[in-house]
Amino acid sequence: MGESLGAISTKLGVSKSTVSLWCRDILLGLDQVNFLTEKVTKAGLAGRMKGAEMNRKKKEKNVNDQREQARKKMGKISQRDLMMIGTSLYWGEGSKNGSRTIFVNSDPEMIRIMYKFFREVHGVSKELFKPTVQINEIHKPRINKVLKFWSFLLDLPLNQFGNTYYVKTTPKKVYGNYESYYGILRLVVNKGSNLQYEILGSIDVIKKI
Repeated sequence: MGESLGAISTKLGVSKSTVSLWCRDILLGLDQVNFLTEKVTKAGLAGRMKGAEMNRKKKEKNVNDQREQARKKMGKISQRDLMMIGTSLYWGEGSKNGSRTIFVNSDPEMIRIMYKFFREVHGVSKELFKPTVQINEIHKPRINKVLKFWSFLLDLPLNQFGNTYYVKTTPKKVYGNYESYYGILRLVVNKGSNLQYEILGSIDVIKKI
């Protein structure tokens, strides 16, 4: 059907300007113009896709390199490190008023770390935990899946969970993470007043650094 000046130049091993000179008197038909236009468009799209893929791989490598560097800097997490981490997280998301020890968050990994903090640093027995899920009522059809998720994460029986609190505000749209959203967990420690006072004392120590 036809070739671009660049393609002809490559095939014949001559400069593009030479090919342009040879072809300057050639008139292209509509089909040839459309063919070349489509070819250029496809080539441009392929080039952009190739560039995007190269950038994606470059970013992925950079992220992995930085994570590896962070792991080397952090080293092994000690019990004292866990105490500092847990205390700092509680400072941000834990109850400071009243006499109940409650940590609230929707991030499963953060909940898991706080559970580990309570168990290993402060020696809280499993029987003293009373988790409660807070989630929008549109998730009622999958609430068993939600409760089983938290039960498995914390290795706590379902009968140890409090009644689920449903938020009754109807969202304007259903988000793409509907099936992977597990709500907000209130990690409550029963008879945890002394524990709260101890953690608040640790927070006071951190405040003075």
